[in-house]
Amino acid sequence: MQSDLWNHALALYARPGVEAACLELQRQGGDVCLLLCATWLQARAVPFSDERAHVLQGCAGRWQREVVAPLRSLRQQWREAAGSDSQLALLREQLKGMELQAEKTLLHRLQVCAAQWPCGSSAGAGDWLARLAPGSARGHDALDRLRAAARAYQEAEDEV
Repeated sequence: MQSDLWNHALALYARPGVEAACLELQRQGGDVCLLLCATWLQARAVPFSDERAHVLQGCAGRWQREVVAPLRSLRQQWREAAGSDSQLALLREQLKGMELQAEKTLLHRLQVCAAQWPCGSSAGAGDWLARLAPGSARGHDALDRLRAAARAYQEAEDEV
């Protein structure tokens, strides 16, 4: 099992179908970093509680709104124009790097929030994904695909 959230997120995101599922969940209003954190907590068998969910949502919310989302929005706004403007394309790539760094920072902050929570609970973790997904994404096929990919990834890690 990946011990830190960043490496867990990178490895899971690279699995087939995960990127598409995450982007669909993002369109549904989901915070991909929070959802990847949910899969990490699930894999670590960290018991779920509403209080813990609120801590994570509080940690992610402001950073997502004030840092990640504006970078993403600007990068997306430049997509078409960057196709015919090489200088803008270069700036857009730099912006993409900043967005990734902002997401990495958010994942680190989420990991710090969860650092003191016990893991390996024999009682099970509960369904972190269902609880941290926005209401519009609950029951959505993309959430099921992410859950299945996370489960398959965890099973592969457990075999190692």
